[in-house]
Amino acid sequence: MAVVPFEVVSQHRCFGGTVGYYKHDAASTACSMKFAVFTPPQAQSGRVPVLYYLAGLTCTEETFMIKAGAQRVAAELGIMLVAPDTSPRGVKLPGDTDSWDFGVGAGFYVDATVEPWSRHYRMYTYVTQELRALIEAQFPADTARTGIFGHSMGGHGALTIALRNPERYRSVSAFAPIAAPKQSPWGQKAFSGYLGPDRGQWSQYDATELVAGVKDAASRPPILIDQGLSDQFLQTQLHPHLFEEACRKVGYPLQLRHHEGYDHSYYFISSFVQDHLVHHARILGA
Repeated sequence: MAVVPFEVVSQHRCFGGTVGYYKHDAASTACSMKFAVFTPPQAQSGRVPVLYYLAGLTCTEETFMIKAGAQRVAAELGIMLVAPDTSPRGVKLPGDTDSWDFGVGAGFYVDATVEPWSRHYRMYTYVTQELRALIEAQFPADTARTGIFGHSMGGHGALTIALRNPERYRSVSAFAPIAAPKQSPWGQKAFSGYLGPDRGQWSQYDATELVAGVKDAASRPPILIDQGLSDQFLQTQLHPHLFEEACRKVGYPLQLRHHEGYDHSYYFISSFVQDHLVHHARILGA
């Protein structure tokens, strides 16, 4: 397999494995990109399942590794965790830092088609092709056992990527995803800016519309979604009920769990991250 160059920023021993932070020059985004990897102790003797985590608005490649508390369970299950950054950085596009929900930290896991964003904001291709190729070339990842999950904007990304690439992502879950972004102010702002005014072009990145078009829904692996009922964004931005209804209509197996008192924070994620890792391990055969 071809050698894909990258630079080690730092590495830290953790639960018998290693948390590493890395960077590399990415062709898809035409800039330097950072990512984090937890390599479990089982990787010392062979390839292990790999689970990609996509973070939400304003987050970086560090957020999940620092806040979610996932490494202990991942070490027990023998699962590699990979967390990319949430957008290109340092490319200095006009207006890219004017608001927290668009531009830097808010790539929305789409391939932008509108200038100047289309030059760099190609996070869909970065996550699904370039980063994955790097991980599979340079880390002991089992390419046949790959899953994806995420939070909020990253939950949106995980759902859309898995629904569009079922042969490449065998398992999927999400924490409080933006489940119907075409009907969400966050999604409408991002899609208008990155993809332009043609709402038809937005559908390829809307999980609710994507699942509604799945023909073999009943045979797909189940989706797990956890949603806090005290989430301040539940009613205005997330709309999990729309995704749930679309799944029901096509017979897509979905477990949508509601949790009283939980909000949108990493306190919520850390409370249920073990359930998500077990969900993926069961499907991936970890």
